[in-house]
Amino acid sequence: MSVERARKIADAVLYEGYVLYPYRASSGKNQVRWQFGVLAPRQWSDAGGCEHSWSQTECLIEDEFELAGTVRFLQIQRRSVEKLIGTDAFQEVESLEAEAELWTSWDEAIEREVRFDQSSEFSECFLDFEFSASRTMEPIVTKSGRRVGRFVRDSNAVKGTIRLFAQPIEESRALRKLHLRIENVTSWTDAAASRDVVMRSSLIGVHALLEAKAGKFVSLIDPPEWARSAAQKCSNVHTWPVMVGEDGDRDVVLSSPIILYDYPQIAPESPGDLYDATEIDEILTLRTMTLTDDEKRQARATDPRAAAIIDRVDNMPPEILDRLHGALRYLRAATTPPDQDTPAENYSASVETPPWWDPGADASVSPESDSVQIGDVSISKGSRVRLRPGPRRSDAQDMFLAGKTARVEAVYFDVEEHEYLAVTLEDDPAADFMQTHGRFLYFYPDEVEPLEVNQ
Repeated sequence: MSVERARKIADAVLYEGYVLYPYRASSGKNQVRWQFGVLAPRQWSDAGGCEHSWSQTECLIEDEFELAGTVRFLQIQRRSVEKLIGTDAFQEVESLEAEAELWTSWDEAIEREVRFDQSSEFSECFLDFEFSASRTMEPIVTKSGRRVGRFVRDSNAVKGTIRLFAQPIEESRALRKLHLRIENVTSWTDAAASRDVVMRSSLIGVHALLEAKAGKFVSLIDPPEWARSAAQKCSNVHTWPVMVGEDGDRDVVLSSPIILYDYPQIAPESPGDLYDATEIDEILTLRTMTLTDDEKRQARATDPRAAAIIDRVDNMPPEILDRLHGALRYLRAATTPPDQDTPAENYSASVETPPWWDPGADASVSPESDSVQIGDVSISKGSRVRLRPGPRRSDAQDMFLAGKTARVEAVYFDVEEHEYLAVTLEDDPAADFMQTHGRFLYFYPDEVEPLEVNQ
């Protein structure tokens, strides 16, 4: 299970930043891709190139061990569009349109994996790998069956080395330090080449999965006290190892080019990948919905992964979109107190009470109908108020709302039982949209002035 979960997390790392909103090849954002885990050819990097050629992972493993490892990365493949000229001649073009269909040039990616093994013996494991250059062609045919061009896919050769060894730890005979170095040793002679050119001979999104067939990994983020000194001496360069799996599992480590916590998870609310690097699903989904039909058409022509995003957003059920709006994360489990007839020493706290502050589960609160008293006026949903932000506000944006009129949408209580109001501005043209998606401004009762009494 840990390896399966690790691969899901690793796939998210591998394709982070692969295609950026608004998902079309012509977008300026998509002219500078490949931001994470790039290892460029060593000769270019050593000559002053802007990308590193190697990464280093050091982590701790306990007891005698057997290790299975996988280095994963993307290799760029250039997809060029060539237009059919005459009967059998072709001309390269940036894009091709025929019979209301569109095809564009684009840098795709090929997933690559290199597997290796290591045991507790203090011997070095060296592994060289190479993926050869390739060139393939695919006809471009319209839905009516007419051949109008072809795709030409080219990839450069890439070469790399993996070096793995274990070191004893003086502080503890039970611990060993694993040292993993990955390097791009692809031949390169043009020191002045641009980054775009070099990327086609680079390793992209490089990361490693390490599985302990025997032995147990030790967390570097939260090591036990007896291993803390050894953990502090681990040196990780251009990568960061974290534990993966269920909380407490110690058999799989993901060494990622993106800093993560131990036991990272894919948010269950997310319906699919968005690739845009540190995206917020709801915002990016709503932005994608606003693309014009022509922009969506261009995105679909750019890459199958971009096309899948557009199709998913276009067909997203309302309940899935609502789920993206937010989720409650509980920091503690609440339990039901024992019955009066149950001796305390025999009671086992195992029955959950409603989560602390979930209006949908707590029948004692009702934001839609609760009210708050401001002076002699009872304020509830539908009341009109004038905003008077007080000195407790630290955000200047709140002060700009002083004097604005607003409509109360709900009455809430925070975890300290303080009342506050959710409101929408009356002169906000997006007020209906905010109401639909539950996006409000929040003010305490002493920060508003009642304008009328509810009938």
